[in-house]
Amino acid sequence: MAAGSGAPAESCVGQVVLPGDVLLLPAHPEDDGERLRLGAGAAPRGRLLCGPGLRRCPTGLLVTKCGLLRHRPAGGGAAGAAGGAYWVDSQQKRYVPVKGDHVIGIVTAKAGDVFKLDVGGSEQASLSYLAFEGATKRNRPNVQVGDLIYGQFLVANKDMEPEMVCIDSSGRSSGMGLIGQDGFLFKVSLGLIRKLLAPKCEIIQELSQLYPFELVLGMNGRIWKCPSCLTLGSSPWACGLLVLEPLVQL
Repeated sequence: MAAGSGAPAESCVGQVVLPGDVLLLPAHPEDDGERLRLGAGAAPRGRLLCGPGLRRCPTGLLVTKCGLLRHRPAGGGAAGAAGGAYWVDSQQKRYVPVKGDHVIGIVTAKAGDVFKLDVGGSEQASLSYLAFEGATKRNRPNVQVGDLIYGQFLVANKDMEPEMVCIDSSGRSSGMGLIGQDGFLFKVSLGLIRKLLAPKCEIIQELSQLYPFELVLGMNGRIWKCPSCLTLGSSPWACGLLVLEPLVQL
């Protein structure tokens, strides 16, 4: 595809796209000639989400990363249905923070009322002590340097420092917060972590048939395994993922 020429987005799904390519959006069936509008939250019918590797432009979507174009229809509808989400599935090495992504961060410093976390990106993320469920000025969370925290990005763009929280929109933790002191943390490729987080992941199903385990998966490629699984040996479990990882590249 020549840069700037433009091609229908639905015809490029599953194909390799390059930075600079322009993807044209289909016309909205309920509006007279209007194109689908891009939203930042949940995708209602007829709304389209712009995922990683894509950027909004006046004519549609501008590709910013090299990879395979993917599309998820809205509400699990047919592939040609309006709305849904487009993104570029790329094999990048470094994680780039994305708003709403759930990641595992390592506390590196405590600066006043803010914790600094290493999330594997180009810069550290900040986390306020009030961004925990039930936290107040008098009831602060007991967070120390070196602790692991599972949270999501509230702010993530190229012009601002990434900001994380450990609560959802209703103020509940929803499984986020401090991860246990024990356990085993290791890192895998971003392509594999997306495969593991996919619904009905075959890799997880195969490993669960060997022995029970409990995992915390971060979109930044970090995986934490519960202490009870360590009795089975950390190396075989990690090697099982590493052996299956080349299959993700196919």
